[in-house]
Amino acid sequence: MIRHIVFFTAKPENLDAVVEGLQLLGEIPHSEHFEVTRNDKVDLFANDIDVIVYAEFADEAALAAYKAHPLYAEATRRVRPLRELRYAADFKAQEKARVPNGGRSGKVADFSGSSARPNNNLEQFAVSEKR
Repeated sequence: MIRHIVFFTAKPENLDAVVEGLQLLGEIPHSEHFEVTRNDKVDLFANDIDVIVYAEFADEAALAAYKAHPLYAEATRRVRPLRELRYAADFKAQEKARVPNGGRSGKVADFSGSSARPNNNLEQFAVSEKR
């Protein structure tokens, strides 16, 4: 499974239009899971991100088909002039992940077959992209 996370910043007066434009992406049929949401901004250190797109894809081919879909180009056309920054990350989901104590115990949690999700640290894979 490929996880696709995109963070956006925008001026307050553009936020509704950015969210609306990004919601078009949810009509693309290639994702297993898709959501667009506003950041709750409850982090103690930084609350710069305004909008998040989170999607899951069966494989790289499904992600590529999603990005090649005409609605992806339309959403980009609508959102690009309204947003300020865009940070994107695509990564393969891990079936096994370290226990969320920094891995000090050396234990490995097995998330396969479970509804639990590993506690992924976004700093490990965040890639800045300005398009």
